[in-house]
Amino acid sequence: MRTYTLIAPAKINLYLEIIGDRPDGYHELVMILQTIELADRLEIRCNGIQGIQLHCNHPLVPLDQTNLAYRAAQLMSQEFPEAFGNYGGVDITIDKQIPVAAGLAGGSTDGAAVLVGLDLLWELGLTLPQLQRLGEKLGSDVPFCVAGGTAIATGRGEKLDPIPDLDSLWVVLAKYQNLSVSTPWAYQTYKKQFGETYLKDLKNIESRTSQINSGPLVKAISQKDRKKIGKLLHNDLENVVLPEYSQVAQLRNILQQAGGLGTMMSGSGPTVFTLCNSQAEAETIQQKARQEIKDPDLEFWVTKLSSTGIQVASV
Repeated sequence: MRTYTLIAPAKINLYLEIIGDRPDGYHELVMILQTIELADRLEIRCNGIQGIQLHCNHPLVPLDQTNLAYRAAQLMSQEFPEAFGNYGGVDITIDKQIPVAAGLAGGSTDGAAVLVGLDLLWELGLTLPQLQRLGEKLGSDVPFCVAGGTAIATGRGEKLDPIPDLDSLWVVLAKYQNLSVSTPWAYQTYKKQFGETYLKDLKNIESRTSQINSGPLVKAISQKDRKKIGKLLHNDLENVVLPEYSQVAQLRNILQQAGGLGTMMSGSGPTVFTLCNSQAEAETIQQKARQEIKDPDLEFWVTKLSSTGIQVASV
């Protein structure tokens, strides 16, 4: 039986702005998303039975329908019943390297990898847009995780416009292992505190969305202006998460003081990252932060920005 091994990279937010409500219950967002080389590794193979079996080396990763990788396999079996009937079910094994509940799209990228893997395993010949449309049914981050690179994301995050890649920069990430932040809580709290700033008119929302395409950060990315990129990092959710989670706020301050181009919380947290010019700079910042915070629960990762999404490692 054929087996595909896929690399599923994490992502960080370089920019996150909440601009309004949506009729579907989500928020209208403008984001700049970026893949990084920190990645999970998934093995997908036919198992000869009409079922989906999920395995993972991390004890906190669910192995049922609450896992996006499982749901991605379910979705593919429903969308392509003939292929599912011909090839049967699949075993999915996740080697989890992306921290769990970290705001790094670990679950979304695993789901994206399953879509790509089953497309290959079942010889469906799907295009990138087709895979991304399937990803929309799973979650807002999944379409981006399929393609990766650097992109402007609008709507609830599923509408993507690629922009020039930033794969030359390095990043140090830090997260308290046992600390998590509820994404629904973060957005609901932001709405309670800042809902009066939301744009109500569709034309205003469309205008604000289009402005980001010619905005300062996109211009800095296009020009590879590293210093300006670091200064223009922005995340609206810091306004509610940092006051509530003192550990995240302290970690952000210490990383910022340690150097680098710019420091910010990714997504709804609790991961904090600093963009760096080089691997050496990132490792120095990591060492400085570790000396300041000696908590063994605090984990660090040094990795590089990436221009790719889901990749096949082997067949």
